[in-house]
Amino acid sequence: MEEGNGMDGSMARPIGDPLVRQKLGRVVSISGSQVVLLLDDTPSLDVAPPLQIGALVHMRTGISTVYGLVSAMSVPIPASQPGEREMRIVEMELVGEAPDGEDGAPLPFRRGVSVYPSLGDEVFTSTRDDLQRVYVRPGRPTVRIGTVHQDRTLPASVITDDLLAKHFAVLGTTGSGKSCAVTLLLKAILAQHSHGHIILLDPHAEYASAFGDQAELIDPRTLELPYWLLTFDEIHEIISGESIHREAEGAILGDLILSAKRRYVSSGGGDDYVTVDTPVPYRLNEIGRLLEEAMGKLEKASDLAPYFRIRARLDALQADRRYGFMFPAGISVRDNMAAILRRLFRLPVDGRPITIVDLSGVPSEILNVVVSVLTRMAFDFALWNDRAVPILLVCEEAHRYAPNDSRLGFEPTKRSLARIAKEGRKYGVSLGVVSQRPSELATDMLSQCNTIFAMRMTNQHDQEFVRAALSEWAHGLLDFLPSLGNGEAVAVGEGVPVPVRMAFDELPADERPSRGGASFSSAWQEDHSAITDLVQHIVERWRRQRR
Repeated sequence: MEEGNGMDGSMARPIGDPLVRQKLGRVVSISGSQVVLLLDDTPSLDVAPPLQIGALVHMRTGISTVYGLVSAMSVPIPASQPGEREMRIVEMELVGEAPDGEDGAPLPFRRGVSVYPSLGDEVFTSTRDDLQRVYVRPGRPTVRIGTVHQDRTLPASVITDDLLAKHFAVLGTTGSGKSCAVTLLLKAILAQHSHGHIILLDPHAEYASAFGDQAELIDPRTLELPYWLLTFDEIHEIISGESIHREAEGAILGDLILSAKRRYVSSGGGDDYVTVDTPVPYRLNEIGRLLEEAMGKLEKASDLAPYFRIRARLDALQADRRYGFMFPAGISVRDNMAAILRRLFRLPVDGRPITIVDLSGVPSEILNVVVSVLTRMAFDFALWNDRAVPILLVCEEAHRYAPNDSRLGFEPTKRSLARIAKEGRKYGVSLGVVSQRPSELATDMLSQCNTIFAMRMTNQHDQEFVRAALSEWAHGLLDFLPSLGNGEAVAVGEGVPVPVRMAFDELPADERPSRGGASFSSAWQEDHSAITDLVQHIVERWRRQRR
């Protein structure tokens, strides 16, 4: 990954000598968490590397050391002639403090400020000890994911429990290194937690190469999501879609499914707990038989139309091999729900703590339904295991499934993701949101992510959307978003000690996600007209749905 540059075009480095504190100036204004510093006009500042937005500085109070992040700089009264003195102002956001111990040595850093600096208090640059005290959290489970921009010798770490228990998001435009960042983050966590349970929804088939034998790869050829696992809303969407007869077909379908489920269950005991949404098996041929029974009781031929449409759609689904993972061939049905859950959520882990669900080959017309089933099952499994098996669900291209526009997307999918975002932490299911278009993502989804890794964003609308979701003290760092290098991010929230500009560690070439897109420069050097059977081969794969 590329390393980012400082505001002056030089490589990022500590401010001044990392072992020596330098006085910067004095406090001239305090308003809530905002402090204004008047820079001294001293020779030491002229030779030090320039102060930058995002730099960590500190002030002394009577009982603590208070830390702040530089959020803005200005020269309100510039000099009229070279060499003349001028007023230089630095704005800071207070982020926390290190109280003094009984022996006078600083105690561990903590967020929030109990004693504020006073007017006239001196402000200093931070040494490497200060940076380590703030950015490194001893005594708590953390994993390293990169380096701190202010001092590339310091590791940037995330607090594992706070990151996972309170949801996180990785946001950035295409080409910013977002997929590599997600891979690095998950690999770092799994390196210390080999018995994890992660399910990653992969719409572009790019992550399998990154995780190798560490992942259980599921694609449409190996996916099992039998139709009887679907709720009524989900199977209604598959059968009726946007049909103008949707309401009439839904009324019929609901009664048929409920009757078929109760007949299957009653053969082995009571069926009083069964509803149309209960995940119990039923036979499609039983649906067909019930359809025939209902049609035989109708007196008007015009009333038969919705029954014929349902039967035709079910026959078409069973005959289409693309839907084989959901509507398997044959008339037999088996209750393999436990086996499906074991494979999806890795119980036992068996050396593969992450399940990658390759959605690239799923028919587009039911993609949202498949995501709905997977996300709903993740929540329900967590709900009923009483937090014994915490699960992380990582949703790549999340804006496709939970769009901000209420007219778009599949409502049950949006509800499932929103339920995980709002209630998941109570039951042990965490959400990782990955998106290149945060402005198109449902607002309540991003607002529930308590840790955000914001990578390069050039779209003004996306920047404003992310800014609105973050606390005020991170806004100065967000000004860097358009100019961040590949693999750089502004990390904010509960999963990091304080807001920080950081660079993700570089992944080895064989552990990176597969790069999307075609190489035009190389592909257009070859004359494919000489390959006589190329188009025929493409046609065969197209027809047989073999990628």
